Formats: sequence, C-alpha cells, structure tokens
Amino acid sequence: QVEVVESGGGSVQAGGSLRLSCTASGRAFSNYAMGWFRQAPGKEREFVGAIRWSGGVTYYADSVKDRFTISGINAGSAIYLQMNSLKPEDTAVYHCAAAPFRGPYYQEGPYRYWGQGTQVTVSS
Repeated sequence: QVEVVESGGGSVQAGGSLRLSCTASGRAFSNYAMGWFRQAPGKEREFVGAIRWSGGVTYYADSVKDRFTISGINAGSAIYLQMNSLKPEDTAVYHCAAAPFRGPYYQEGPYRYWGQGTQVTVSS
C-alpha cells in the first residue's frame, strides 16, 4: 500500500506565501511523477502543477505560473509546493498525488495514489 500525506496548509492574507509538503511512502511502485491538484468549494478538482522525475521537468497551470514553484527530492520521496503572491481565488483543498503511469501529468489519469488534502485559505 502507498500512503500519500500532505502538510503545510493554513490561512494567509492575499499577497502572502505558504509552502506545502507531500510525502509518498509504503510499498515500492513505479513513480513517474507527482503532482498537486486543488478543489475549491462547489468546483471540480483542477491541476496545479507536477514534477516528472525523469529530467526533473515541471508543469504548471496557467493560473499559478510564475507564482508557484514545485520542487522534489530523492526521485519521488517528497515534493514541495512553494506558493507566493497568493490570491483569494487560490483558496481550496490541495491534494498531492503520485503517478505510477506515464503522462500527461496535467490530467488525473496517470495518478493513482492520492492524499487526503490540506486546506489553504487566502483572505482579501
């Protein structure tokens, strides 16, 4: 069994920063990428960003590009999401996921292992 756990959520004022962390542990699996998705109340879950371990390539949604940065260590043991210049529209539950299948990593298809999520609230 693979366990994915997020941490680091919280409340912040607009313009502030937060850093989310995510770890994947448990039985070994082919870990091609890890990503972040978010779901705001009343909305569908959407892609935020991802990192592909082969080559360290990162992908971002247009809405967060130039504000959020994904980094990772140890080819799959942990990833981080540095969120700067936060806006009220970034308020959501942020989920981390691990992909045992090949991409595209901006879609949910390759991801099989999901965390429970961590709440991020940005006030104006």
